[in-house]
Amino acid sequence: MNIYVLLKQTFDTEEKVAVHEGEIVEEGAKFVINPYDEYAVEEALRISERHGGKVTVVSVGPERYAEALRTALAMGADEAVLITDSRIGADEYAVAEALAAFLSGRNPELVLGGNFSVDNGAGQVAVRLAQRLGLPHIAAVIKLDIAEDGKTVAHRDAEGDVEIVETALPALITAQQGLNEPRYPSLPGIMKAKKKPLQRLTLDDLEGLTAEAVSARTERTALFLPPPRKAGKRLTGEPADQAQQLVRLLREEAKALQ
Repeated sequence: MNIYVLLKQTFDTEEKVAVHEGEIVEEGAKFVINPYDEYAVEEALRISERHGGKVTVVSVGPERYAEALRTALAMGADEAVLITDSRIGADEYAVAEALAAFLSGRNPELVLGGNFSVDNGAGQVAVRLAQRLGLPHIAAVIKLDIAEDGKTVAHRDAEGDVEIVETALPALITAQQGLNEPRYPSLPGIMKAKKKPLQRLTLDDLEGLTAEAVSARTERTALFLPPPRKAGKRLTGEPADQAQQLVRLLREEAKALQ
């Protein structure tokens, strides 16, 4: 089976993120595979182990994404491709256009990705890519079964409920938390990853694309951290007094009551 996994590198959300003049400070920051993409990598490896085939991880982004791709190779992916070019915009539209140009003609039987990225949280790339490639798309999948004949049954998270969706391959599916438990790269896997192919492409390698076609269609106008949390207040006195204090605080300070 010819499986492609869409992969993005993001900040480690467990680390402190600093913002200076509307930009995230990358110096000293820790980067990881987007957690939802990590579920996609693991699922691709499990499917490959059951049905055979090749797993290729693909990223569109700066050179530092190569580190995340190497991690995926160490997990067990067969090949990696990094599409990096300053002429390619960084928004979801541009990334999807670049991925569509790369995947067109490669006949993927299955494309996997994360439900969304933890940095932007837009969840648009997979939807746009599926439309561009003419593939059925199932989002937020928490269980996936693929039969030998290509029939696919996906259980997807639906706001606390579960929907069961059937489709046939080829298809594009995005992973939700709970789909699996990603494996850690083993030492032999890390050593093998150094010899696995990691291909670097630019805009010039994507047939039929121009710089205008992959220019960003959206612009971030501001980025800032949430205000620091204020210290909590302890209400004292009898229950009736506490209720009066709470109502006053909600009305005068929180402005939650009229």
